[in-house]
Amino acid sequence: MTTYGPNLFKGTAPYYTRYRPPYPASLIRFLVQTLALDGTGKLLDLGCGTGQLTLRLSDWFEQISGVDQEKEMIDEARRLQEIQRVKNVNWLIGDLESPSISFDSPFRAVVIAKAFHWMDRRKTLERLYPLLENGGSVAIIDPTFPAPEKHAWQTQMEQIVRKWYGSARRAGNATYQHPEIGHQEILLQSPFRLENHTLSSYTHHWTVESLLGNLYSTSYGSRHYLGDDRGVFEAEFKQQLINLHPNNLFPETIQLSVLLAVK
Repeated sequence: MTTYGPNLFKGTAPYYTRYRPPYPASLIRFLVQTLALDGTGKLLDLGCGTGQLTLRLSDWFEQISGVDQEKEMIDEARRLQEIQRVKNVNWLIGDLESPSISFDSPFRAVVIAKAFHWMDRRKTLERLYPLLENGGSVAIIDPTFPAPEKHAWQTQMEQIVRKWYGSARRAGNATYQHPEIGHQEILLQSPFRLENHTLSSYTHHWTVESLLGNLYSTSYGSRHYLGDDRGVFEAEFKQQLINLHPNNLFPETIQLSVLLAVK
C-alpha cells in the first residue's frame, strides 16, 4: 500500500470547510432510518476531516469520536464544533493504529466518508470488527457521478488543472494510486455482511469561486503546489470557465453510494 505521509491535506482545511459540497439531508435520513438511530450509542467517524458529517450526526448518538490524521483538519473541526455548540463530539488526531488513541468502544456505527480509498482497507475492516456492537454497521460513503458524459466546463477545468499541476495526481509525498480492487470486493472478503445502497441523485450548482476553492481543498490541488504562480493560474481558471458559463453557474449531478458492512 502506498504511504502518502503526514501532510496529505496540508493547507486544505479552510477550503474544505467552505467549499466542499455539504452532505444532503437524504443521507442523514437514510442513515437514521436504516441504522435505526435514536440518540443512543456511540459513533466513530474515521477520516472525519473537518467534521462535515460528524457534526450533522450529533443529535443521533450519545457520544461521537471523530478521528483524522491531519491536525489542521481536527483544529478546524473543533472550531466548527464550538460555533455550532455541539457538546458530544470528541476529536482525535491519528488512525486506528495510533498507540496514543484509546477507542471508547463498542460503537453502534462507524462512518467512513470519502476516505476509505486512502486506508489499508483490509486492515481497517479487521480492526473495526471487534470495535462494533453486534448488529452494528460500518457505512462507507462515496460520491458517484451518473451523467454519461462530462460537461464542457468539466473537460475545460481538467485541462487547466493538468496544465498547471501536471498529469500525475500528487498526494502528500507520493502520487495517488487508485485501488485496483473495488471496495465491494474487499468488503465481501471481510467478516462483515455487505449491503449496497445508492441514494437518489441531486444537482449541485458550482460557481467559479467554489470550483476553485474545492480544488484547493483536495490533496492534489492544494494551492501550495502553485507557489508564486497562483495569481496567474486563478486568472486563467476563472476566465476560461466564465467564457463557457457567463452566468457563473456550473451544474453537476451527484449520487451517493453507501456500502454498509454489517456485523
